[in-house]
Amino acid sequence: MGRLGTGELILIFAIALVVVGPSKLPELGKALGKTVNEFKKFSKDIKDDLSLEETTKKETKKEEKKEVIVEENEEKHS
Repeated sequence: MGRLGTGELILIFAIALVVVGPSKLPELGKALGKTVNEFKKFSKDIKDDLSLEETTKKETKKEEKKEVIVEENEEKHS
């Protein structure tokens, strides 16, 4: 499913104008804009959390590998 084109946006606007009426349309647009912005912010926060979690897991694995190498070296020198 792609992005909406100009024709689709005009059709949606016309239907909204008929259903809601011209006096309530600006309020509806404002509310819709706030909702979209909140959704974008929420999505960004989720992506950032997942990215941070992946980075933490990678760092933990690297540290574990380093510890294993140090232990192997200590065993060889003992």
